[in-house]
Amino acid sequence: MPPLPPRFHVSGLGNALVDALVRIDDDGILARMNLNRGLMHPVDHQTWQLAFEQLQHFGVQIHSGGSCANTVATLGLLGLDTVYCGQVGDDQLGHLYAARMTEACRGHALVFTKELATGKCLSIISASDAERTMLTDLGAAVALPGLGRFADEIRDSRLFHTTGYLLLGEPMASRAMEAIAIAAQEQIPVSLDVADPFVVDTVRDRMWSVIEEFADIVFLNADEARALTGRSPEEAIHEIGRACHTVVLKLGGRGSLVKHGDDLFPVAVHPTQAVDTTGAGDAYAAGFLYGFVNGWAPDRSGDLGSRLASLTVGQVGAVVRDPAALQAAVRACLDQAG
Repeated sequence: MPPLPPRFHVSGLGNALVDALVRIDDDGILARMNLNRGLMHPVDHQTWQLAFEQLQHFGVQIHSGGSCANTVATLGLLGLDTVYCGQVGDDQLGHLYAARMTEACRGHALVFTKELATGKCLSIISASDAERTMLTDLGAAVALPGLGRFADEIRDSRLFHTTGYLLLGEPMASRAMEAIAIAAQEQIPVSLDVADPFVVDTVRDRMWSVIEEFADIVFLNADEARALTGRSPEEAIHEIGRACHTVVLKLGGRGSLVKHGDDLFPVAVHPTQAVDTTGAGDAYAAGFLYGFVNGWAPDRSGDLGSRLASLTVGQVGAVVRDPAALQAAVRACLDQAG
């Protein structure tokens, strides 16, 4: 009797952060709150709660968030079988987070703790140019004590995805390496989103080690490529490509490049009116991975990533939750390919 196919197309491990999103027309609010426009401000739970209460009357949207969760949720909404692991508090926001992931993925592998509050990011979006000013309380998100049953769910997946944020400190760096080791042992492809130039600057040696030893697919943008290699993005993609079979380099308004083995594919951008840039890179990763697990050519996978990033930028929130819009993007890729 042949073995059963994997239960999940994609499994993902990340920092589970609630996204609280609010648009403002008057940037003077930021000055009155002593916030530096366009920057991320690390805060504790009490400071975050006070800021949230000051902005609540503007109409705050609450979503599941965190880079990896955004990608996994989008893949679930595209119709793939996905599972996500992270830690949230056993509180109102934590259970709301779980409900949002269940809506997208039809389930989750979240761990709940009574010891810490749910991690959360308040994104204040300037209506004039979609710039984000953020207050982040990591809370329970960065204290996952173990993988638990998620270890078996990785083994029951066709691809494992995570992000560089987990490499910044313990215990999440250990959880990430445990998960990556499980995937590698089972010969399951590992996808890594580098995440942020700050991450590269902080853990460059560890990042290179993961890329060289384990990663099959690496996502990064131009600033992250420079931080990782010290070279221009166009040179960096070839250096990284010598360590990893597939490299996806996002170049903002200039589109993206996909290096797959010895082949290099340019991918066009799909312009849109920017409303909120939150999660554009996560959406791109979802589109590319959807194509990858379905056996698409790299350039077609990149085109779907570009289309999903455009959809995300055109709305408030990091995850496009409109199934019709997502399926239209998939059909457009297939129709374009003939």
